[in-house]
Amino acid sequence: MDSLMQALQPLFAAAFTLWGSPVTWLEIVAFVLAVAMVVFNIRVNPVAWPLAIASSLLYFALFWDSRLYGEGSLQIFFAGIAVWGWWQWLRGTQADGSVLRVRRLGVRGRWIALAALVLAWPAVGLFLDRFTDTDVPWWDAFPTAASVIGQWLLARKYVENWPTWVVVNVVSVGLFAFKGLWLTVLLYAVFVAMSFAGWRAWRALAESPAP
Repeated sequence: MDSLMQALQPLFAAAFTLWGSPVTWLEIVAFVLAVAMVVFNIRVNPVAWPLAIASSLLYFALFWDSRLYGEGSLQIFFAGIAVWGWWQWLRGTQADGSVLRVRRLGVRGRWIALAALVLAWPAVGLFLDRFTDTDVPWWDAFPTAASVIGQWLLARKYVENWPTWVVVNVVSVGLFAFKGLWLTVLLYAVFVAMSFAGWRAWRALAESPAP
């Protein structure tokens, strides 16, 4: 972690000030990569995954520097699972052995995802509250826990990843505004709109006949 932070140190220089808070070059680069990533996700293009790895590592450094340890640790998880997601989109199969395609999650799967969130949110919140110096443990914990579920749904091409991201991104807008990360606030506001666009596009793909 220290070596990564040292390597990225030049990018922590302020590029400009937005609403009284400095916007670093690191935040700008991460912003551009993250937007490109979601565009490729909507198009179900595997290029999204290497972009996810790069943007996640940059956002890890940004969030860790802002004492958002839940969100920061989540970025390391994102970078790791992006490798798995990349492989899933290139070589993954469904339960019947057919090629992985965009589809809907069943009722049972939705209840399992909701139960996982109900269990993970307080677990992450308690950990952050007891073992870190964050000033927003529970607020940080919710998008952290929900994002883990959303990332798995995305990697397995389930339509329900998009409504999950809508919720995550709305909560994150408030969290990052509280921290004064204004360019990231803008990014997550854009993500909200893009999540609705992705939801609509993937619903259409799920309803189309298999090739």
